[in-house]
Amino acid sequence: MTETDEFRPESSEIPGQQLPYPAKQSDMDPAPDSDLSNYKPAGKLTDKVALITGADSGIGRAVAIAFAMEGAKIAFVYNENTDDANETQRIVESKGQPCLVIQADVRQKANCEDAVRQTVEKYGKLNILVNNAAFQATHDKIEDITEEQLRRTFDTNIIAYFFMAQAALPHFEKGDAIVNTGSIVGITGNPILVDYTATKGAIHSFTKSLAIQLGKRGIRVNCVAPGPVWTPNIPGTMPEDEVKNFGHEVALARPGQPEELAPAYVLLASSEGSFMTGSIVEVTGGKLG
Repeated sequence: MTETDEFRPESSEIPGQQLPYPAKQSDMDPAPDSDLSNYKPAGKLTDKVALITGADSGIGRAVAIAFAMEGAKIAFVYNENTDDANETQRIVESKGQPCLVIQADVRQKANCEDAVRQTVEKYGKLNILVNNAAFQATHDKIEDITEEQLRRTFDTNIIAYFFMAQAALPHFEKGDAIVNTGSIVGITGNPILVDYTATKGAIHSFTKSLAIQLGKRGIRVNCVAPGPVWTPNIPGTMPEDEVKNFGHEVALARPGQPEELAPAYVLLASSEGSFMTGSIVEVTGGKLG
């Protein structure tokens, strides 16, 4: 199956599988649907410049493609999976937009500053920041979460969001936007992702507080809270039995696909969402608790 094939899990079960972390999107069975082959753009981001973290695969890739289809110039940051990053670049460029690819670890403040610097040097400005990079690992007991894992989770999932915002804001003007990736588990909790859920709850409060602070400057800050979405983090970090049953607890009885999340990011990044700030937009398939 290729990304251009239509896939919805209501008609096909996801087989149990585990992949080495960080998992490659190209190794997943079935491949996530993230190429936006069914998306209908309308020029919502024409002449905008967007910087997206964690866009080599999954939701970040889908957002990069959707933004390009809406007319934005793209820069994205990834950490390890160069093959996946090259594929994201290929698809973005096939939509007629340039794509700057930056390999960097966003846990380091200097790397975040450098990513913004490269973006502004290439395109002359920056209008949209999407904080999306994330790390997770599962444990049944909190006692088994090592200090190394705890620091990596917080450094990647929330501290890097601060670093990226601090680096991007000097280049922002009225009408520009930050979109953060939270998670429904930051609201509901998850017993095998205690540290990850804590960071996602922090992203939600970070979003609301920064939105209040930046409102007078006309800069909007919002957050998308996905439910279960079929991305490389799932087979790369979840137990095999969890993967096999992944997403079937929601009202729609299936996991979401990355391209089903991308329109929410377009809304929040564009003038279509001009009266939205401090919002946590749940795109969950009906996972309410």
